[in-house]
Amino acid sequence: MPHLNYKELTVRRRPHFQPLDATLFVTFRLAGSIPKSTIRYYRAKLEWHRDELRRVERMAAEDASPEMLKWLADTEKLYREWFIKSEDILHRELIGPTWMRQPEIADKVAENRHKLDAEEYRLDAYSIMSNHVHTVFKPLVSEEVLAEILKGLQHADSVPALSRIMKLIKGRSARECNRLLGRSGSFWEHENFDRAIRERKFVKTVRYVLNNPVKIRVVDRWQDYRWNYLRKELWDLFE
Repeated sequence: MPHLNYKELTVRRRPHFQPLDATLFVTFRLAGSIPKSTIRYYRAKLEWHRDELRRVERMAAEDASPEMLKWLADTEKLYREWFIKSEDILHRELIGPTWMRQPEIADKVAENRHKLDAEEYRLDAYSIMSNHVHTVFKPLVSEEVLAEILKGLQHADSVPALSRIMKLIKGRSARECNRLLGRSGSFWEHENFDRAIRERKFVKTVRYVLNNPVKIRVVDRWQDYRWNYLRKELWDLFE
């Protein structure tokens, strides 16, 4: 599917950034887990920025202008506000399903996080909460492919795009979880929250992910939460 191919910047309801060779922080949630009125409010605020970003993106193909940088910064600020508001709603379980409170559903979601590990991405961490999932992973791009893309010798379609990865993760887990629940229909919300992690922010971001169940007092230590995962090579950084 051409629309699922790799692009460094895509624009839908908000900009999605996937720099080459980046590690990504992604949050995805159950359908209906945020009130529609809240979604409409932030969607209206983002609509104008989205249209402007499309215009600025065309300009950016030739020059990273100050105008483009300003729009990107303003939109990311608004996106951050929306993320914080959403997190508060999700943690308080104010609306919608909490299917991942059921161990068999959370286990199925966890199982699907691992199925593409070492194939499509390097899975660093995740935390599966009652109605949303935080995860950190790095889409896999070999050094040879990366060098060829940067030199223009190979097309960027060879990079596993975030949109395609999320379609694989969410599509399979939705089908399997719906089967366990004896239901049909939307399981995951279509949109994700995502951003590339700066190298110096990696430990802080992973710590944020792992401490989600501690933050809402489900456990006292992140290590005690059954549906937390940390890649074994990283344990020394967090013990």
